[in-house]
This record gives sequence, structure tokens and C-alpha cells, in this order.
Amino acid sequence: MPVMTEVLEASLLKKSRGVPDSRVSPCSASSPLLAAAEPLPKEIPLEALKKTVLPSPAPALSPVVVEITNSCGGGGSGDEHGHPRKFVMGRNMHGNCLQITEPELNDKETGEKEAYMSAVLAQYKEILVEKTKFHLGYPYNLDFNYGALAELQHFSINNLGDPFIESNYGVHSRQFEVGVLDWFAHLWELEKDEYWGYITNCGTEGNLHGILVGREVLPDGILYASRDSHYSVFKAARMYRMEAVKVDTLLSGEINCDDFRKKLTDRKDKPAILNINVGTTVKGAVDDLDLVIQILKEVGYTEDRFYIHIDGALFGLMIPFVKRAPKVSFKKPIGSVSVSGHKFMGCPMPCGVQITRMKHINMLSRNVEYLASRDATIMGSRNGHAPIFLWYTLNHKGYRGFQKEVQRCIRNAHYLTDCLREANFGVMLNELSSTVVFERPQSEALILKWQLACQGKIAHAVIMPSVTVEKLDAFVVELIQARNAFSADGNVRIQCIVEEVGANNCACSLHRGARVNSWTKDLGMDGVHMETES
Repeated sequence: MPVMTEVLEASLLKKSRGVPDSRVSPCSASSPLLAAAEPLPKEIPLEALKKTVLPSPAPALSPVVVEITNSCGGGGSGDEHGHPRKFVMGRNMHGNCLQITEPELNDKETGEKEAYMSAVLAQYKEILVEKTKFHLGYPYNLDFNYGALAELQHFSINNLGDPFIESNYGVHSRQFEVGVLDWFAHLWELEKDEYWGYITNCGTEGNLHGILVGREVLPDGILYASRDSHYSVFKAARMYRMEAVKVDTLLSGEINCDDFRKKLTDRKDKPAILNINVGTTVKGAVDDLDLVIQILKEVGYTEDRFYIHIDGALFGLMIPFVKRAPKVSFKKPIGSVSVSGHKFMGCPMPCGVQITRMKHINMLSRNVEYLASRDATIMGSRNGHAPIFLWYTLNHKGYRGFQKEVQRCIRNAHYLTDCLREANFGVMLNELSSTVVFERPQSEALILKWQLACQGKIAHAVIMPSVTVEKLDAFVVELIQARNAFSADGNVRIQCIVEEVGANNCACSLHRGARVNSWTKDLGMDGVHMETES
């Protein structure tokens, strides 16, 4: 009896013959992946470098295991039942850092220090190129080319202060920033004279600002957010000393509106500040904004007693281009929206966009004589290069370009989901999402190589414009091989993830027995035993 890998590969190879190259099977005969599948590399291929310039890896230390509970906030809370969960922290970088050394007195003549630094940077670039090849777990679009903007790196561009009021510092990019803000205000249906916003340093800053505006509008308001909200939402609550209520979620990761109604009713004597997710961190779920607004009104909240911030870090820019998707619009009673600029759009530096209503910002802003401007942002100095990058890509792609990229991401997310189901992995894909959730691989080497984001028993791959079908094929092949490597006795152990994704998406024999039997029979795998791990 051949091992599972050989049977799967042979079956999929046979099935894939005649399939166009653009939509080949993970193990397609038209793909060289099977013949040239690379072994899992070590964390960083330092030994392959021509010269030993970068530091040698630090001696292996015992893994640092930490415990997290629901008190730590979303995005890293306890399990589904609120019990503490443990995970292994990433390695300590002190043993691998690049030390700063003083140049020798004759360095200008010898040029040794310059040569050393050039070698370090050249080898670091090789590592970046290698890492970029195997990137699936985090929502960053790595497909961009900003070569035309390279010359601007010679300038210290700083947009300190209010984007709409020029300061005394002349090396700024406000004209680009306001152009970008106008584009997003139009996307979310808010007139130019009714909005205020700015380019943030990251998505977290957008959440911090949106919730701060809500706190200023409703000083005694209670913050409501689902347990699957990004950890920065609960960080904001701690920073601002706000009372925060965590709302349960559905299996999809979407806010549980029944639980929200109950918790809101229990506290209806106080105003409500809400964080609504358009794409949760782990499962890519979209909260039902219209139903949340309906519940607020049914419980007795008027629009002056609630404030809604939309965290659209990733999908806030994608969802306008998804058919039948709910609309994010300031025509609804929302207070602010934030998205990340370095995720779907593709920007080489972390950044984001924050938009709120003009009437709210006056409560937050102060005049600053030193700047000859106003202060209404979280940060003081702000990266003036980021608005130029965003302006460049918005002009280059436009609405139609983004629509095509969104459609390709959704299509490829379904492709990966189908591949994993065919290979009998537990897998889930929310309807409006490009985040594919699946059972966590047992191989830590595979997790590190493909930079997978994991939580408990599940991991995910976020399909961005830079993720091709060929990359997904390679990943599926290595995922199958890694699973079989842990099944040397011929028993493929399928982890039960029913509590994370539901019975319809779990592939263990207990919940998907009929499917497993049908699948193994079709592949001629009668007698190959599937075991369940709880």
C-alpha cells in the first residue's frame, strides 16, 4: 500500500492533466513543484551566504511558553470557553542583533567599514527576497514597484500637525495626503466639508484615534467590541481607562448580536462606543453593521448616545468591490473608519487612513503656535513619504484596478480552500473574506517557512494580490508532505477543530466521517486509516 503522499500526488496528477496552467491542481503535471519540491529550510539560510558577515545564529534556547487569558484582550485571548491558553513566544533577537561599532580612525582611507556595511545590506536583501517568496500568514500585499519614487528618499518629508493646515515646516506632502483623504471620503460617501482625517503610521493608530474620538464625544461611554477584535482595540481601552465589554462571537468570528443585545441592555444607562470589524484578524469575519445599528435603536439608543468606529484594516478597502457585500458608508450613523495602507494596497512602510466626521474633531484638536497648525492626531511628526506612496498607487490602479485585484484574491482564496478540502484538511472561508482558516500544521518548520499566523488549533493564510496560484500549489504540496511526515505509521492524524470552525468545516473522522470515507475510496485509499486528534 503506497503512503498517503504518493496516492494523493498520483491522483491529483492524473486529475490535473488538461487543466489550464492558470488554474492547475496543487500537484499538477504542468507544475514542476512535485519534481523540485524544496525541503523545509532552516529559519534563515545564513550558512548559504558567501561570507560570514551577518551574526551566526544564537545557541538554541528552551522555548519560552507564556499563558494568555481573556483579560489580555482580543486577538490573543484564551480559548473559546475563556480558559487560559499557552503558546510559544518567538525567539529572543538579542543573540542575532547587528551590533553598532565605532569606525576606525583611518576608515576613510581604508573603506573597510563601508565595505562591511555594504556586505551586510546585500546579504540582508538576499534574506528579504527569500522570505518574500514564502509569505502567506499576514495580510501584506508584497506586489508593488515604487522605483519612480526612489529619488524622494533623499528628503526628510514630515507632515507634522493637521493635514489641512500647513505648518512652518516646508518639506511636507500635505497636497498628496489631502488628495488621498478625499479619495477615501468619496469611497465612504462623506462630503469634503463634512470629513476630517489623516494618514496614520499603522492600522493600530487608526483604531486608537477612532476610539479616542468616541471617548471625547461620549466621555462616560462604554466600549463594546467582539472577542475577535484586534488587540489594539482593547489596548485603547486600557490606555484611555475606559470600561470595555467583550461581546461573544459566532463560529465565523462575526459579532454575536444576541449577546451584544443582552450586554447592551444590561448597561443601557450609559452611552455606547462600538468597534465594528470589517474583517477580523484571524478569521476575516465581517460584523453585521446594519443589525448592530438596529439593535442600538431597539434598545432605546438615539444617535447622540452611541458612536461607532469601523476597523477595516484589511477588508475596509476590499469590501466596496465585493458583490452583495454590506456597505460601509457615512450615510449610516457611524463616527469613523480606519484602514491600513500597507496591507491590500501594498506600501513598503506601515501606514493607514483614518476618516471621521468634521463635527467630532473639534473636541480633540488644539492650536499649536510652534507648528503654526493644529494638533488633532495621535502622533506629532508623521511620515510624509507614506501619503506619496498611497497617492501613487491610487492613481496607478484606480477603482477598476482594485476591483480586479479583489476579485482575484477572492477567487484564489476559494481555490486554496478547495485544494485543502480535497486533501482532507479542516478548512473554513467566510463568504466575504480572502482569509483561509485551516487546522494548524504540526510542523513548526513549515509554520516558520510560510510565516503562518496561528491561534490555538488553527492557522490562516491571507490571500493578497501578491499570492499567486503557483505559490498556493507549492504550499499545499508541502503541507501534505509535512502532515505525512508526522504519520510514519501510515495513520494520518487529522486534528479536530470543530470548536474553532464548526462541524461542516472540520475534517476529523468524528465530524466528517462520510466525507473521509468517500474521499479515500475515490483515491483508491481503502485501508489507509484516518485518526482524530482532539
